[in-house]
Amino acid sequence: MNKEDICFMSAYEMREKIKTQELSSQEITEIVIERFEKINPIINAYCTPTFEWARERAKNADKAVKNGEKLGTLHGIPTSIKDEMPIKGIRTTFGSKLYEHNIPDEDDACVERLKNAGAVILGKTNMSPFGFIAVTNNLIFGETRNPWNLERTSGGSSGGAAASIASGIGYLALGADGGGSIRTPSCFCGVYGIKPSFGRVPVYPVSGVHLESLIHYGPIVRYVKDAALMLDAIKGPHYGDMYSLPDQNINYSEELEEKPKQLKIGYSQDLGFAKVIDSDVQEKFLNSVQKFEEFGWSVEPAKFKIKNPERMLLTYHTVLYGYDLGSKLKEWRDNMHPDLVKAVEAGVEATGADFARSIARRKIIFEKFHQYFKNYDLLLTPTTALPAFELGISFPTKIDGKMVSPTAWMPFSAAFNLTGLPAATVPCGWSSEGLPIGLQIVGKRFDDLTVLQVSKAFEEIAPWQDRRPKFE
Repeated sequence: MNKEDICFMSAYEMREKIKTQELSSQEITEIVIERFEKINPIINAYCTPTFEWARERAKNADKAVKNGEKLGTLHGIPTSIKDEMPIKGIRTTFGSKLYEHNIPDEDDACVERLKNAGAVILGKTNMSPFGFIAVTNNLIFGETRNPWNLERTSGGSSGGAAASIASGIGYLALGADGGGSIRTPSCFCGVYGIKPSFGRVPVYPVSGVHLESLIHYGPIVRYVKDAALMLDAIKGPHYGDMYSLPDQNINYSEELEEKPKQLKIGYSQDLGFAKVIDSDVQEKFLNSVQKFEEFGWSVEPAKFKIKNPERMLLTYHTVLYGYDLGSKLKEWRDNMHPDLVKAVEAGVEATGADFARSIARRKIIFEKFHQYFKNYDLLLTPTTALPAFELGISFPTKIDGKMVSPTAWMPFSAAFNLTGLPAATVPCGWSSEGLPIGLQIVGKRFDDLTVLQVSKAFEEIAPWQDRRPKFE
């Protein structure tokens, strides 16, 4: 097996090879670090590597295997952490100059769980400032490029995580999603990303109140089984997170292969409000939807529609960012991303009535999906309305030659942060320009397992891992 093949191996297979000592964690870690040195200067996926710590953890992982010790769920597997999650003693910036020199004194709950599971932490991945912008670009580390086309964005805000996985610089990446920030970059970079049910994975500690009731932590990976393995390690309640859910006592990686016998699946190209969709995306989406019938599942157009939820999500974002950052504008304005400055200003000017109106509308959209899922088991949509767009901009102004609003390219993500429903993105094809296209799979409240099982079923009949980005 050559070095590149090792870099693109599944984490699940790697775990078995480490257990049997066919490969050592130290060997694997050095191979990935070698690839990092070649690729990361090109794509800028990692912002703060932690290689000496990774080497130490890999060495200890191999010792544990030789000594016959009990091994963790992710034993010896190189893993990355988005620069949003604190790691004790490691710089954590949140993609902002405000925290450029921040050194946390405690681990994020998920980081602690990953460490306890035996993961080898390679470092922090790049993100947008406080996760607000849907592309990965900030004033400390710059922009993360798309591995499939270096002139295109990786998406955001977990763009560094998705680009690293697509490029073979690590096997598991911890991302965060407050409005599409796992699904959008995973879609753009051609990898698998899942936003589990709100509360399934704890978020602690939290910096400020922004995204408090919207943020989901979850895996970004190349293989669905790797996501299940990672979720097994990080799910479950935490006393520090008031929203965390009780454990369902489900082992996702063990139950992944059991395909549901009967499912009723709805699909929608617009959720009742999206105006424009790229022709390549539409074609690949509709072709992919029909594949689910091969398992004997019922597939039909979804019989419902909602009003565009972007305004209510934006109100949540701006009001809470305004509360957190409004007092810092005077001193830090010149060192804040212009889009974030506008959001904070809008939040400071918003009224209590504005926020209350969004809360009321959020309940309405939740009820819409509650009624929908009385009759359906899943909902399928495109992940984004177009493939990855150009670097250097926060949003495209046209789709298929038609002028569109700033949020028209990502109409399918906000609703599932507002409702807390589990949602995953699966690569489902390629555009005429060779860019990945994603299919979104949305499940019932708390039903992460079915989303994973159906994702795995789709992966089996339409695998995407045979393609790898080329770097000259």
